[in-house]
Amino acid sequence: MEIFNSKRNHFPEGWNHEIDYKTKLKQNIHMTLIKSISGIRGTIGGLPGEGLSPLDVVKFTAAYAAWAKENTNKEKITIVVGRDARISGPMVDKIVVGTLMGCGANVINLGLSTTPTTELAVTMENADGGIILTASHNPKQWNALKLLNNKGEFLSGDDGKKILAIAEQEAFNFAEVDALGTVEENDTYIQKHVDHVCNLELVDVDAIKKANFKVAIDCVNSVGGTYLPPLLKALGVNNIIELYCEPNGQFPHNPEPLPENLTEISALIKEQKADVGFVVDPDVDRLAIVNEDGSMFGEEYTLVAVSDYILSQKKGNTVSNLSSTRALRDVTEKYNGTYTAAAVGEVNVVNKMKETNAVIGGEGNGGVIYPESHYGRDALVGIGLFLTHLAKSGKTCSEMRASYPEYFISKNKIELTPELDVDKILVDVKEKYKNEQVNDIDGVKIDFPDKWVHLRKSNTEPIIRIYSEAQNEEKAEELAEMIIQDIKTIAGI
Repeated sequence: MEIFNSKRNHFPEGWNHEIDYKTKLKQNIHMTLIKSISGIRGTIGGLPGEGLSPLDVVKFTAAYAAWAKENTNKEKITIVVGRDARISGPMVDKIVVGTLMGCGANVINLGLSTTPTTELAVTMENADGGIILTASHNPKQWNALKLLNNKGEFLSGDDGKKILAIAEQEAFNFAEVDALGTVEENDTYIQKHVDHVCNLELVDVDAIKKANFKVAIDCVNSVGGTYLPPLLKALGVNNIIELYCEPNGQFPHNPEPLPENLTEISALIKEQKADVGFVVDPDVDRLAIVNEDGSMFGEEYTLVAVSDYILSQKKGNTVSNLSSTRALRDVTEKYNGTYTAAAVGEVNVVNKMKETNAVIGGEGNGGVIYPESHYGRDALVGIGLFLTHLAKSGKTCSEMRASYPEYFISKNKIELTPELDVDKILVDVKEKYKNEQVNDIDGVKIDFPDKWVHLRKSNTEPIIRIYSEAQNEEKAEELAEMIIQDIKTIAGI
């Protein structure tokens, strides 16, 4: 048995180079197709069933249409479609729209659209569902079909399983010629989303305008480039420094808004003396903030800051997932609210927010979910609320960040040999720490008085992901290493 760092390449001895054409083709283009309850994600090109090929797009779109008809008990349904700016978007969009029409569904096609905009459009149009064509923060060779219900929310696990089963069995019918669906091109939703944010009760446009902020943005050459400038102007920001706002799908850096990918906007903020920087991922549901001195506000703290503002105006509860910073709990308790942790995944956070009547929630990846707007991560809503908070606070961005409890999250993963029973390892870890506060709704999370560690297994590989948080990097790494040693001992390695 072997345990090794997941970042290290590992090739078995006796690697067979005598491979057939089909295998070689797959290797050369690194095809991947991931079918999950939350949607269909894959690389463009290659063989059907191995990547996100046109045939796969048709199959899963038709399966979704069949599910939507059953879910709404309607034969004639209306589906909203929106896409980010990645290169494959126009091709996938035409296939999805044509397939929906072929299934007898009417389509409202938003064209270039953010994920939260598409979610809002489903409810504003009283549609029966929605499909967002985006692979979120994945590189440009990826695309995906993200599926929404008639509330504009991501599907439940059960509904996702139903769609996968329909696709597997190809249990869908196409409409006859007189029953084909229609398509309506609708380009009004940039303005509708901007108006929606500005009209939220706790977004104070006058306060933002009075603050006269200079704001830098990095939109990674996707749809944020068409949404953030008009939003900021409507919020009263007249001095906008735009970086990578051409929606051409040519991502200039890794599109995930992590610190190591944000060096250019950091330098630009210092050079241009901006007050704050905003960075979004390709579909604009994650918001990273950069301080006026070029330092990172921290994706984990986007939700913390917005929640601090919301709770100062409206008493209530908060929710984030198990792998998000403890700082949200601290801020919530400061206002005498109750913090609750949900299993990882936006749909799980949303369900827990509804269950606990949370006034704000989200995920530590910069995902803000504000029920007064809608139950989806929305970077545009996050920007409106954050700028209001910053304007009213009278602080600089870095001063605001320094006002929150300081935590550091370390993210590790260990890869085990396939014969090891990962579930049993997690059970044994839970047993060892049974005298601590343990949560097992999603893997095993162990809360110590001044730190925590969360272990989650991969559904597809013998991998355990280990997230640990403490008051500094050294302590977080020490905690992760302690758990790794526990796993090695339990596994007999």
